[in-house]
Parts: sequence; structure tokens; C-alpha cells
Amino acid sequence: MDLGLKDKTALVLGAGGGLGRAIALALAQEGARLALGDIDGGALEETRREVAALGSDAMAIRWDLADLDAIDQNVGAIETQLGPADVLVNNTGGPPPTPALGQSADLWRKHFEAMVLSCITLSDRVVPGMRARKWGRVITSASSGVVAPIPNLAVSNALRLSLVGWSKTLAREIGRDGVTANVIVPGRIATKRIVALDQAKAVREARSVEQVSTESTAAIAIGRYGDPREYGASVAFLASTQASYITGSVVRIDGGLIASI
Repeated sequence: MDLGLKDKTALVLGAGGGLGRAIALALAQEGARLALGDIDGGALEETRREVAALGSDAMAIRWDLADLDAIDQNVGAIETQLGPADVLVNNTGGPPPTPALGQSADLWRKHFEAMVLSCITLSDRVVPGMRARKWGRVITSASSGVVAPIPNLAVSNALRLSLVGWSKTLAREIGRDGVTANVIVPGRIATKRIVALDQAKAVREARSVEQVSTESTAAIAIGRYGDPREYGASVAFLASTQASYITGSVVRIDGGLIASI
């Protein structure tokens, strides 16, 4: 199936991480041009090399999402080198595990700016161009915590859920201009982030990482953690011309982990 992404320009945030890299590679395989952003310069360069090896035009920008003033400059550089963004993948890092009570206002503010306000401000910068061209995709990667809050991830649960409300509202505002907005929800995808969360839970509960992983796997209908490539492929489809009638949705990519309907 041709997803219609050849020569489209896609901007992928968090491109140095497991999910972001998988998304970037999936889009590159479909012939998209890739603008890659991440605060980790080394990991970002690894992704750029892998994307370039697939024959895709790619540029890498070391990007601190908490620095809202850098957005206009970074997007301007992308537009100059690759053209305006047709696909925006809002994919941010997660905060540390925390209970709901007792977190400082500074912690909430810091992660709100990096995880929420960055996505909103960046979308404000690129979506007008999508609307003018009558085609675009805004895809926001969240967490299964937006459907079923995850214990001890209170900051993540709350802030990512705010992006769900924002994306749903945005979808109604831009749909008639050929631009879609969707949220993607990863379950237990085998990335370094999931390894770190399993390790933190093991320490907190005085158990082995293997016990925590086995327990988590038992709750997944498919019986295993997801492969990042499966996540990337799902995002590539939502970015495609074939997905033009999917908007305002929260799409679970969780192997059946979330028990609710």
C-alpha cells in the first residue's frame, strides 16, 4: 500500500528515543523527508544516520522542548532546508515517576512547559501552513495513562490527558481544511523508558525486574511487550492519505493492555 507520504515533510519530536526513532524510520521508509528534534544530540544523530541510510532527506536539530523561544527559529530552519511541515509528531519525554500529592509547583510547571505547552506552541506555528495547503497531520503521542491512569505516574497522567482534550478540540477546528489531529496511546512498548519504569517499580516494591516484567506481560492480551516498529507503522498509517477520515481519535497501540472499552 502506498501511504502517499513520498516527499512530504515530517517533523518528529523526541526522535532520539525509542518511540520517536521508530516513528521517524517508519515515515522515512514511506519516502517522507524528516526533520528530527531531540535534546540528546548523540541519540539524535544516530536516528539521523539511520533515516539517511533509508534514502530519506533528513536534518537533525538539538531541541530543548522547554525552550519555547527556540520554536520559531527551529521551524524556520526546517522550512528553509526541507520545506514546510506536512506531518507533525508531538512526541515528548516523560517526567519521573511521582505520586499525585506533594509535588512542587516548579515540577508541575517545568513538565507542563516541556510536555504540553511545547506541543501547543509548535502546532500554532505549523498548522496554519497545513490549513493553507489543505493537507496536514498532527499526531500527538501520549500514554496509556490517559485512558487508565498509571499508579505513581501522576504528573504524566495529568499532563498528557490535557493534550487529549486539546487535540480533540483542535480536530474540530481544522478538519474542514484537510488537516487531522489524533492522539496515539502506547502500551508497554519495549523501549528504554519502559525498562526504566520496570526497574523503578522493582525497587519500589522490593521485587526483581523479571517479576515486574512478567506481571506486566500477563496483563497484555497479545502476551508480550510491543516492538517499537509496530508503533511506528501505526503512526505512519495515521499520517497517510488513506487515514484522511480519522480525526479527533485516541488510538490505542497497546496489544490489548488497557482493560476498559
